[in-house]
Amino acid sequence: MPKLTRETRDWLLDKRKSLNLTQEQVANKAGIARTTFASIEKGERNPSVLNAKRIAKVLNFNWTIFFEDIVRDMSNEKYSA
Repeated sequence: MPKLTRETRDWLLDKRKSLNLTQEQVANKAGIARTTFASIEKGERNPSVLNAKRIAKVLNFNWTIFFEDIVRDMSNEKYSA
């Protein structure tokens, strides 16, 4: 599965910092491990739907943002083959 784009990762980082939250604070409020959140923020892994919803609730955005790039990338791969 494709990873989050650089643009989405940068946006997530900026969103967190604009709220003056650390990775640890976001993770604690979302009920996930800090390492999990850090891996998502760095683009090393994609969030599950549940974790996407939890993170989005903490940072106040629509959780589907995590999957928009992935769906677009998968669609492009399908039609370019």
